[in-house]
Amino acid sequence: MIRLAFLFVLAANIATAQGAGDAAIAAADRLAQAAQSLTAAQSASDRVAALTETVRAYEDGLIAMRDGLRRAAIRESAVSAELNAKSEEVGRLLGVLQAMGRAPAPLLMLHPSGPTGTARSGMLVADVTPAIQGEVTELRAQLDEIATLRTLQQNAADTLAEGLEGAQVARAALSQAVSERTDLPQRFTEDPIQTALLLASTETLEAFSSGLTDAFIVGETPVDATTQKGGLPLPVQGRVLRTFDTADAAGIRRPGVIIAARPRALVTTPAAATILFRGPLLDYGNVIILEPAADVLFVIAGLAEVFGEAGQVIPQGAPVGLLGGDAPSVNGNLTQNATNTGTVSSQTLYLEVREGQSPVNPADWFVLDVR
Repeated sequence: MIRLAFLFVLAANIATAQGAGDAAIAAADRLAQAAQSLTAAQSASDRVAALTETVRAYEDGLIAMRDGLRRAAIRESAVSAELNAKSEEVGRLLGVLQAMGRAPAPLLMLHPSGPTGTARSGMLVADVTPAIQGEVTELRAQLDEIATLRTLQQNAADTLAEGLEGAQVARAALSQAVSERTDLPQRFTEDPIQTALLLASTETLEAFSSGLTDAFIVGETPVDATTQKGGLPLPVQGRVLRTFDTADAAGIRRPGVIIAARPRALVTTPAAATILFRGPLLDYGNVIILEPAADVLFVIAGLAEVFGEAGQVIPQGAPVGLLGGDAPSVNGNLTQNATNTGTVSSQTLYLEVREGQSPVNPADWFVLDVR
């Protein structure tokens, strides 16, 4: 825990110098709160909620850490480039300083033309010395800054590796806690044979969702997220790559949005909902279909791991799965080429909203981060 606290302190120190301290400090606060919640958790429900918060805290903290390290690497590169550009000037400066250091102090002021020349040389030295001293001070500051940045990056490597490992442990613990959960309301029990027949007989998501609701929805829906319509958060931390009904490079249009996110990112339910289906579906990969209100479905596809069981009613913010991919290596996080929107956000999640039997624009329900 001390080591982990150091991770966020270091992230804050690096980021503060480069203008990103608030995010790192907020991440450290979230981690502390998550640790307290985890310690205080008694029931399975509390444990799942605490572990969900812990995973989120790890994700936030590691993002801040990576951002701080990239900023440090960029700054080191800029300072090094500046010093390299002034190498000739620095060489001359060092030559002057060495010559002045070897000459006895009285001889520095002595001029062969006599007292008048000596006086003039004294005035010249008096004028030049502050300029030389200023350059020396600037050079020393730049060299000190490079040394500090390199030390920070070197010390951060082990801490970042431990943070990545800790995040993985938290995800594994969360997966186990969800599988052991027994306190959720069970709206219905899935018929695996009927589900298998439905999967085998349908070729589109629309047909599957229609058959699913006809097969399993009985009675009133116990949750209703319509009051939250238009203000729901995305199920994963990321940014929208492709909006509703927008063609991709192959000209394929899907009635949903595609979200870019980081490898192994946690996916949660945007609202309290009933799990209608979870598992592989057509060409969508692992899918979870949620019913947050009567005749409304959230289809979330592209998961590497899926949590929960069909028929369960889960609260808002409950974990429903993890994205795939491998977390970036420590060395990869120390380079300035990695960006928040480039290779780091290498995974995608598909989100579709259906009302009745028709897809609708997810922007009607969600706050979309489109950049």
